[in-house]
Amino acid sequence: MKPPDTQFGKLVLFVNGAVPLALLAWDAYHHRLGANPQEFATRATGVLTLVCLFATLAVTPLRKLTKANWVIKLRRMLGLYAFFYGALHLLTYVWFTEWFNVSEIARDTLKRRFIFVGMASFLMMIPLAVTSTDAMIKRLGGKRWARLHKLTYVAAIGGVIHYWMIVKAITTTQIAFAAALALLLGARVVFNLTKQKPKAKVQPRPAAQS
Repeated sequence: MKPPDTQFGKLVLFVNGAVPLALLAWDAYHHRLGANPQEFATRATGVLTLVCLFATLAVTPLRKLTKANWVIKLRRMLGLYAFFYGALHLLTYVWFTEWFNVSEIARDTLKRRFIFVGMASFLMMIPLAVTSTDAMIKRLGGKRWARLHKLTYVAAIGGVIHYWMIVKAITTTQIAFAAALALLLGARVVFNLTKQKPKAKVQPRPAAQS
């Protein structure tokens, strides 16, 4: 069976990944972001970051369950979209809340735990984005690159904790994010536990001598 056209798949993913930003910009232009547009933009970009992170983590389980190896080629773009929306999320905070005041940002980060967790999670995403190119994969080597990109799990966990700490009351969205993360990480544990080990070669028994 011929594999799907991954170039077309990447194009579809690229367009759809940009749609939420276009809708957000459209609503902002028409003043439809509610009474507090800055907070709405910050929350929206934060949620989009988590969604893209989860989509990135979903690629491997999807590939293993469906045997559709071609989906692995979409993971890089999903990861870059997660970083992109994470950067926008951070930008809305340093711009609309702190007005690029570095000392206030540092003080706020150390004072408020949810900002500290969110900032740490975003910082973990920077080396992931920087090393996402083929050249960096070759330079680091496959094993070292794979170990580094396990930071995606930590960043996702930090992102969920960050979201839980922002919203004081427990909401269905918080529960959904936590459940989705548990499912994605749990799937990896199951796959690792059920991974078939290579069978040891059976040595031929020497012929009995008469």
